[in-house]
Amino acid sequence: MSVRGPFILLHAYTRRIQSDSPHYSHLQVKGKKTGGSKFVIDCSAPVEDKVLDVAQFEKYLHDRIKINNKTGQLAQAGVVITRDRTKLTVAAPADLAFSKRQLKYLSKRYLKKLQLKNFLRVVAASKNSYEMRYYSIAGGDAEEEE
Repeated sequence: MSVRGPFILLHAYTRRIQSDSPHYSHLQVKGKKTGGSKFVIDCSAPVEDKVLDVAQFEKYLHDRIKINNKTGQLAQAGVVITRDRTKLTVAAPADLAFSKRQLKYLSKRYLKKLQLKNFLRVVAASKNSYEMRYYSIAGGDAEEEE
């Protein structure tokens, strides 16, 4: 078998897939993901009540997010943390496997550090975002009526 043999077959195979033939419509050449991951943490409720400072929370995340099991690797990996008045956005490139779960873990640790874990919780608002909400206490009205 010559070295050129498999390459010619591979080229012919990809040309068949790319053709508009109905026989090969189920075989698609898939490209790389171009986007990347972008996660948002919405802290609007505690920020409006002046319980949480977004700048300190951003610094906390910047110091503790791990890339390849090492902290302090954000700039080399291309991870960008941007801050709005009430929101933090963490954007990672497509080739980096960045975990949304890590953001929830670090958010909960930050709340515990500020002793706010008993009052606030981190809830997934959508596929790419978390939201900090207050715990709802519904039992207070029933006791007052009795």
